[in-house]
Amino acid sequence: MVVHQPTLKDIALEAGVSKNTVSLALRHNSRISRATRERIEKIANDMGYRKNSTVSHLMAELSKSQRSSIKSCLAILNANPNPVALLKHPTLPTYVKGCVTRANELGYNVDHFWLHDKDLNGQKLSRILRARNIQGGVIVGLTRTRFLPEKFSEIWDNFQFVVTGVRTINPTLPFASTDHHNLAIEAIRKAAELGYKRPAMVLDREIDNVVDGRFSAGVRTAQLMFPELKAIKPFFFEKRDLDNKAGFKRWFEKSQPDVVLTLFNVVRHWMEDLSLKIPEDVGLIQLEWREDHPECAGMNQHNDVVGSVAVEMAINRIYYQKPGVPQFPLATLVGGTWVEGATVRQVAPRTEMHLDALRDLRLVA
Repeated sequence: MVVHQPTLKDIALEAGVSKNTVSLALRHNSRISRATRERIEKIANDMGYRKNSTVSHLMAELSKSQRSSIKSCLAILNANPNPVALLKHPTLPTYVKGCVTRANELGYNVDHFWLHDKDLNGQKLSRILRARNIQGGVIVGLTRTRFLPEKFSEIWDNFQFVVTGVRTINPTLPFASTDHHNLAIEAIRKAAELGYKRPAMVLDREIDNVVDGRFSAGVRTAQLMFPELKAIKPFFFEKRDLDNKAGFKRWFEKSQPDVVLTLFNVVRHWMEDLSLKIPEDVGLIQLEWREDHPECAGMNQHNDVVGSVAVEMAINRIYYQKPGVPQFPLATLVGGTWVEGATVRQVAPRTEMHLDALRDLRLVA
């Protein structure tokens, strides 16, 4: 005997609703009230309705395809004084790549704006964003300051933006960033595993300040975790100080580090100018490993992931939060990973370093 399988139309007639309402209710769509969903589900069960799994899967894929083809738009705001920094800077294009890739995956196009454009202010940008139905986006490009231009206060009050790389001040917006503190700890831990005993950091002071001192704090934390390590004071240099090279020479000769942790390729040139062979005489660890110097050992900050996360945070804010500066700004920190390279020794020498200290450092990291 052939048993008649009730259709959506049959259920709709019994429930006194449209076939579309039945379809939405059986897919638990929030557009249908809970009471109506439960009533329709009971009628369907009583009538012996069973979903066709093949059709359900096909409809789900079709729905997903339709959603992905609908293009909304996010804004990427270049907060760097250089109008082409998001294309030419050593780091910033990686953030942008992550932003654009993730935005496209989630069905969004992106529009770019430069916050230092003399013809652009908060009112004008607000009108543009509203005309293009842009409700928020990501701020990229803050490398030496944590302050956003005051003339855009209207934007922060009425749209949903997330910052990459740094925590801003006035306004304090949600941000996504590399975990600089943990990154430094991991770099020291790796140096210790390789047998180095005198690790030291060489860093632009302004860069450390803009990330709330998390690089230097991570190095100090790691040095404390290894009592066998010599706690060498870092060498901070100023970007515009012409005496940096001479100052580095004096610091190096006094401190005698056996491995240097830094962000900048110029430090490698300073070391080579002292006739130091890397890694035979001294090791070199890049705190931001980059593809343009693949031979370097160091920490991959995964700034593309930071950009991707920032987009997800912005979309979450657009859909679930009120516009404006939040009372409790959230932060998402992305962990770095070690990249092997030729600028450090490849095999750790025999060492009497306590294994307990190494285990403790791994717990902290």
